[in-house]
Amino acid sequence: MLSDGLWRILRIGLVGLVLAAAVAGLLIGDSWLWVAVQWSPPAYGAFYAHNGFDTLTVAALLMAAPVKAALLWLILRAPAPGPLSRRARALRRLLYLAVAYALVLWLPIALLPDVVDAAFQLALWTAIDVLYLLVIRWRSGMLRTAAGVLFALELAGMADELLDELDLLELGSGDILGLGLMLGGVAATVITVIGQWRDGRWSRGTLTAGWLSVGVYALVIPLNLLLEEVFSGSLATSVMMDAVGLVSTVWIAATARELPADDRLEDLPPARRRAVRVAVATVAVLPIIAMIQPEQNAYLTYTDRSPGCYDRPSFGDVKPAERDAVFLCRARSTDGGVPPMFPDGLSDQAILAYGRELCRAKDRNEQEAILKRAGSARPAWGADPWDLVYVCPEIIGETHPELLRSTAETQAANDAYIAEQNARCRDPWPRTKGVVQATANYFLFVDGDPGYLVHDPADEAAEEAAGQAMDKVFDDSTGIGVARTAALIGHVEDVIDLCLTVKALRTAPPRRTAGWDQVNEVPIVSLSGRLTVPEKGEGEVGAGAPMPNLAIAGKGRYRLRVYVRVGDVGEEHLVVVFPGASRKRLKLKP
Repeated sequence: MLSDGLWRILRIGLVGLVLAAAVAGLLIGDSWLWVAVQWSPPAYGAFYAHNGFDTLTVAALLMAAPVKAALLWLILRAPAPGPLSRRARALRRLLYLAVAYALVLWLPIALLPDVVDAAFQLALWTAIDVLYLLVIRWRSGMLRTAAGVLFALELAGMADELLDELDLLELGSGDILGLGLMLGGVAATVITVIGQWRDGRWSRGTLTAGWLSVGVYALVIPLNLLLEEVFSGSLATSVMMDAVGLVSTVWIAATARELPADDRLEDLPPARRRAVRVAVATVAVLPIIAMIQPEQNAYLTYTDRSPGCYDRPSFGDVKPAERDAVFLCRARSTDGGVPPMFPDGLSDQAILAYGRELCRAKDRNEQEAILKRAGSARPAWGADPWDLVYVCPEIIGETHPELLRSTAETQAANDAYIAEQNARCRDPWPRTKGVVQATANYFLFVDGDPGYLVHDPADEAAEEAAGQAMDKVFDDSTGIGVARTAALIGHVEDVIDLCLTVKALRTAPPRRTAGWDQVNEVPIVSLSGRLTVPEKGEGEVGAGAPMPNLAIAGKGRYRLRVYVRVGDVGEEHLVVVFPGASRKRLKLKP
């Protein structure tokens, strides 16, 4: 074992190296500063900050350096002399292994599969918890039993993580179970500190470190969430949480150091105790105080990387208290690689004020002037009403009432519109009943669409056939492009929808060309026993009602007769399908 002098030299050297490296990192660059303070590869920081660290992250790193150096000084204290039992010696070694893992071993283990890390943690803390029960003098059978229960709950959480990594049946799911397992880990720490206090061998400093580690566990989740809200997009939160979290390592190291079987170690003199208390309080509180910004600084509560900003909720689904947050997400969105509506440094308050000003703008030119004043990188784009509706619904709703709907209301309105469009279409051959048939409105793209498909959707080359049919429709005088299992039927007028009736017959019907502008007949093949017309999906083209399978005879060759006319209801198509081996194309009425 190293002598006290060598321990002191080691401590001074390592702590001095950390501080010197941090100062050098400030001069050399972000990567070196990250390695010096976080003790992890530069790639870890670069992954979250592609364009370098912001000012807040650099400040957090510089503040974290002395904090971590002070905590490292406490961790590297020499083990207390004195005899150890076999169990106490094993516990000391395992605790120092846990300290080594927290400081350095996590990096090489992180290079291995995640299941290795989970298994190592479970094995290590199972052994430590068992030895805690055997080595600590609990002085109460009930307290020892309670400790065993809480240790089991802590290990259950680790076992659940291991099962998850192995893709096996987990202990359970849901936020309540996860919270219970997490609280079990906190309770295990509490019961261990109580056991140390009743044992009498551990100093007040060690007990204080234990209680501080409990405080870190209790605060880390809500505090992390709060700081993420305020400083979203910055690494400062992660840096400060990592520094404060080192308090737990101090407690583990102190527990291992003070394990000899003698009575309680002598406490420090009163003056030194006060100095330690001030130092501990400073370590715990100063990083948090340093993160508090002046009131006039920009608060960036919501960015396009914040949880919940990936989806675009309908206005009617958003609670009034959440509307500003949705607008902030949209205003800072970089979807598609486009620049955000407002610059990154602009505060929430300023963006909301500019948003309401954009709502009152009389035209696009006035919106452009407002965005230029705000420093926008895309002023010429203006602001869209579907973004502004969240910040001024009373203004946008006057000209775009449909934007105030909820998802359910929008769906109901769409369904009603489709039903209304379908109702205007009638079967042009009501007396000729098909084996299967349907009549519906067919919706085309607003800015032009070559037509609609009759195809075999189960054909392995369905997409290729559809593409070939589309290429051919422009060169064919009948306006029908055929590619074996697909036929693209074009429209004759510049329309965005048409009335379509499809019928499947067992034999060829009479020609009946009277009253129709065009009648053409082409061959088509069904390889799977299916022929149909695509139905309309949400925001897509297609028929407004379910279309039947027109391949009533199963796999094989069919004839496709298309009737087209333009009348009072607009453009009207009748498609009749029947079995037929002919491969001829017929112009029954050019």
